[in-house]
Amino acid sequence: MQNLTVVSINATSPKSFSVIIKVCVVIPLFCIFLCFIVVMLQIFASHKQFLDTSRYILFTHMLINDTLQILSSVLLFLCVMGRVKLPLLFCIPLLLVCSCTFQNTTFILAAMSLERYVAIFYPLQRPASWRSDRIWIITLPLWIISFIFAINELFIGKHSPVDVLSTSMICKTTAFNQSPIQGVYRLAVYVLSFAVVSVIILFTYVRIVMDTRKMRQDRASVNKAMHTVLLHGFQLLLCLLAFTQPISETLIVLHTNWPPEDVAFFNFFCFILIPRFLSPLIYGFRDQSLRKHIEKRFLCWSKKGKT
Repeated sequence: MQNLTVVSINATSPKSFSVIIKVCVVIPLFCIFLCFIVVMLQIFASHKQFLDTSRYILFTHMLINDTLQILSSVLLFLCVMGRVKLPLLFCIPLLLVCSCTFQNTTFILAAMSLERYVAIFYPLQRPASWRSDRIWIITLPLWIISFIFAINELFIGKHSPVDVLSTSMICKTTAFNQSPIQGVYRLAVYVLSFAVVSVIILFTYVRIVMDTRKMRQDRASVNKAMHTVLLHGFQLLLCLLAFTQPISETLIVLHTNWPPEDVAFFNFFCFILIPRFLSPLIYGFRDQSLRKHIEKRFLCWSKKGKT
């Protein structure tokens, strides 16, 4: 997870007003995103055709993962903005969920790209683990690995003994663990995982492009698979924006007189929230089958609202 380097907010009126503005910007966007995700999940749950397709099952995992990531990020953001100290009993799970889901997004994107590769090249002899009834063999290890990385990131290094029940703190990773090893470990894990996922997405796209002419399958389905893999690459690029935070923060500090808390909010909003909002929305509206059900659902609601 990318830490929010927010300094203390004084009780002065301008800064209090600034906090209110930030909260009023984040909360409505989060509610819109959550509403859209709930609609898509309800569509998946009510139509068996989606649950019988590995691609949509993986997309459901991505929706759940991104929802947990944004929910934990927004909760941490609100706590930091309000200088709310949480007991470690609540703070640690929040940090774990945020870090785990941030890491897991890249793994799910790699799995979705590989699923398209398998669907194109092995349509009749699909490996058992990529079938819809056994796709959990793929998804479960991804969640476990992400959770292990998150635990290691949070607890790596030396810690002084604390009482989990009585100790309260501003819920940030750096406040809980100030070991310099933590930053090195996080950077190494993120760079390695993003590099591996990038190679997987590039490999699947290049293979599909190179073998398109040799294949006798429907040209439209092959082109659709190519565009899907490209979309996963774009989604990965949106995730990579989180790593531009230090660069953008340095440039803003050098060329503007923004307060540190405003710089932190700008980075949080532009490089963490917005990419997470856009990624599932773009994928959901691009899929024709899913888009039809979404349009029907909103049309139904609009008609009910008029009556």
